[in-house]
Amino acid sequence: MLIEDYFDKIDSLFSSSPLVKGLTIERDKRGMYEGLIRGKINLQDNSLLHFREFVYVEIYIDRKMYSYQYMNSNNNLIFRYDNTEHHRKLNLSTFPHHKHDGSEDNVVKSNAPFLAEVLKEVEQILVQF
Repeated sequence: MLIEDYFDKIDSLFSSSPLVKGLTIERDKRGMYEGLIRGKINLQDNSLLHFREFVYVEIYIDRKMYSYQYMNSNNNLIFRYDNTEHHRKLNLSTFPHHKHDGSEDNVVKSNAPFLAEVLKEVEQILVQF
């Protein structure tokens, strides 16, 4: 897979979602197989999903860095997944992967979700309301 193919896959993910009201996506190709993609997705209820990934995609999708942050319409954190190595002292079994659940201080173990899984989680939250 080439990095452009991966970028197109992300674009398709959002363009096919009925929850998406608007989006801004930046692509930064760093070679044939690696690049940075980031964006802000405006959802139907005025909540926001911010994301960024630095990926290498030659053989499989290797996200060297990622962050998926979901905020409600009042700009309050609902959750954020990331792999920043700043919670080493918590001894999470999934380190460096973790989730900020409801607040910056509530850090829990988490596998590294893909963007499609994060969007599904957002959809499940929105269906509840």
